[in-house]
Amino acid sequence: LCAKDRVGRISRRRIRRNQSRIPLISPTDLMQKTILRRTPPEHSLETPLAGDLPPLLDRLYRLRGVSRSEELSHKLQHLHKPTFKGLPEAVALLADAVEAQANVLVVGDFDADGATSSALAVMALQAMGLSSVDFLVPNRFEYGYGLTPEIVDVAAAMAPDVIVTVDNGISSVEGVRAAQEHGIAVVVTDHHLPGDELPSAEAIVNPNQPGCPFPSKNLAGVGVIFYVMNALRAELRQRGWFAQGQPEPNMANFLDLVALGTVADVVPLDHNNRILVSQGLQRIRAGVARPGIIALLDVAGRQMHRLVASDLGFAIGPRLNAAGRLDDISVGIQCLMCDSDELAREMALTLDELNRDRKAIESGMQKEAVAMLNRLQLDEENQALPWGLCLYDGNWHQGVIGILASRIKDRLHRPVIVFADAGEGEIKGSARSIAGLHIRDALDAVAARHPHLLNKFGGHAMAAGMTLSRDNFDAFQQAFDEEVKRQLQPEDLQPVLVSDGNLTPTEVNLELASLLRNAGPWGQHFPEPLFDGDFALVQQRLVGEKHLKMTLALDSQGQHLVDAIAFNIDPELWPNPSVQRVHLAYRLDVNEFRGRQSVQLMVEYLEPA
Repeated sequence: LCAKDRVGRISRRRIRRNQSRIPLISPTDLMQKTILRRTPPEHSLETPLAGDLPPLLDRLYRLRGVSRSEELSHKLQHLHKPTFKGLPEAVALLADAVEAQANVLVVGDFDADGATSSALAVMALQAMGLSSVDFLVPNRFEYGYGLTPEIVDVAAAMAPDVIVTVDNGISSVEGVRAAQEHGIAVVVTDHHLPGDELPSAEAIVNPNQPGCPFPSKNLAGVGVIFYVMNALRAELRQRGWFAQGQPEPNMANFLDLVALGTVADVVPLDHNNRILVSQGLQRIRAGVARPGIIALLDVAGRQMHRLVASDLGFAIGPRLNAAGRLDDISVGIQCLMCDSDELAREMALTLDELNRDRKAIESGMQKEAVAMLNRLQLDEENQALPWGLCLYDGNWHQGVIGILASRIKDRLHRPVIVFADAGEGEIKGSARSIAGLHIRDALDAVAARHPHLLNKFGGHAMAAGMTLSRDNFDAFQQAFDEEVKRQLQPEDLQPVLVSDGNLTPTEVNLELASLLRNAGPWGQHFPEPLFDGDFALVQQRLVGEKHLKMTLALDSQGQHLVDAIAFNIDPELWPNPSVQRVHLAYRLDVNEFRGRQSVQLMVEYLEPA
């Protein structure tokens, strides 16, 4: 559906000619995108999912794989039952610890999922009457990821009887062994993919471990620990613990944390995760969230009553992650656990400042990456870009390489790994992938073919981390590129936008925009509706230096006008007075200004039509 008229061809030729001076990884549309429309599923569309569901929304849900009306319900009673392998053992051990008032230490990860998981575990255990519980998160620059033997030495000084890992631990074979040598029992709760060897923990709860019957494999780390704490409450209730005067906690009070961690970790929003996110969003909108979450929304300029899932990912998640990237995620965890509105506000401002610092560092790294890529002469007429791209600079910030990898991946649409120095002759890499390449499996294949290259690695389908010797960088980037070429086809490197089709002029209205906004939660693998179509371009102007504000005509007479905005366009290409019509991929949104609401198109992609 991409335009192929003369204006479009001229624009593409101009892009190639000026590529040496255009920032290659600015968020502009220098790479032509293909717009594909979703096709209806094979099952019959004759029977509506629900009697009162508007036909358009019925179609949108079906296009996302919804086949039963029960999948549209977000009531907690529809959550999957806790059928995790290892859950009975974990709950028994933790219930014993609560009854004995043992010393429990929660060891988390340094991202938003790890922060919410840590906060939930500590507060839930406290709410169940455990008086001695604390958290420890390894500083990524000193100890790296997970329960390593080095962090166990730090933990041992705190004299815990039990360590509970959250959002990590499934690959901590040596760390678990070290803890047990200190006489510390270990309960692993995680959601990452396991390696060939599992740790010898007293209990492992991970939906992705071999033999686990829990049907949803997409839980975030915070979802896993939420299930564990729910099961612990049930076990303590059965033991009569709460009949002795200890108040029984309402686990729904922690759903705001579950929603935040689930969205921020970008896990697929299957039905189970949509229930968790929806329930958490309802609590936040009602103003009964944790003071730290309310404060973070406030400093980010978000209104609680209009909150949607993407606000958690784009407003709160980066501010929590910034602490782990630049300093210590502990300030983020403390913000989430804080009961004081005033103190929560102070910590939220600290996190906001760290996020500003992160943006500045990232901007500098992007400019350096641009120069590096331009030196590679990436013009498609001269030299082909590697299919699997590796970049390394000894001065890059270790905590920001993941964001840089994501930016380059989005811009060049291919798997990208960005490396930074880790000290002692090692470099650490953060990888981001595209559809069609499971990045952890690709690294596993590289390690199998070249056992000496990777010191360690782990991750998901779309993101991974690794460590290797600096001397092995050249050999690794060649091996990685070869593996990517083995697994992908040329068409996989063509960026694609998937559209839900066109909207008629009468459908572009405030009522439908409001309906779609509240019809989620939308997110990973359950995307917010995206539409495409041709429009007459009535007005166009730059706002904020690199955002294109447009007025579009929805009909041939130019009577039905609508506002649209495209963020982060290339100011060398837009505004373009010669363009009279545009083809857009867009989302319907509700713009609220000074109490007045209006429909607005949020443009994901535009080109002359």
